[in-house]
Amino acid sequence: MPAAPLIVFDLDGTLAETAGDLIATLNVILALDGIGPIAIDQARVLLGSGGRALIQRGYASVGRSIDTTRLEILFKQFLAHYDAHIADHSHLFPGVVAALDRLDAAGYRFAVCTNKMEAPSVKLLTALGVVSRFQAICGQDTFAVFKPDPDALFGTIEKAGGLPDTSIMIGDSVTDIATAKAAKIPVIAVDFGYTDKPVAELGPDRVISHFDQLFDAVASIQASRRSA
Repeated sequence: MPAAPLIVFDLDGTLAETAGDLIATLNVILALDGIGPIAIDQARVLLGSGGRALIQRGYASVGRSIDTTRLEILFKQFLAHYDAHIADHSHLFPGVVAALDRLDAAGYRFAVCTNKMEAPSVKLLTALGVVSRFQAICGQDTFAVFKPDPDALFGTIEKAGGLPDTSIMIGDSVTDIATAKAAKIPVIAVDFGYTDKPVAELGPDRVISHFDQLFDAVASIQASRRSA
């Protein structure tokens, strides 16, 4: 029996609005070194590459650098605080559950490939009530590499029991689009996530502005594959 077609989602800024909890945690960490809080609307563009990068970008935003030793200390504190507040303000974007239901009924299966660590990814999706919908949830520490290395996406697809030829990536940032392009896998970008540049300018195969549009975007890509 052939593998079911697979939809691989990014997590932060794609499936879920997590900026409130991530930036609140970042501000707790910055305060340890006397750096004032960054407003959420200003800090959204710092998200998308994992906790270490978020801390580095937070320091850089005020003109400061951080050495590797200090970064690792703060990263552990970041993970501990975030774990305790992982879903204080986070929620699925509108239409996610309905989109999953419709695609599931059409025979699709789902996975997550994120640069969030795997354990908090599973914990967040559990708190949001959708963890059972995914055949694999893979984070920055699941494999030896992480996005934008295409092997992170290939590893997620394999773990979920899918095949690259029938998989599609859904993301919100240059990291997701670059990962999919490197893997030669079609990518649909959401335009409401965490990016400092409009996703339409990054060359995704399709752009959606609401999850109500996802089914048709997926169907369009699959039709293009069949006619190629």
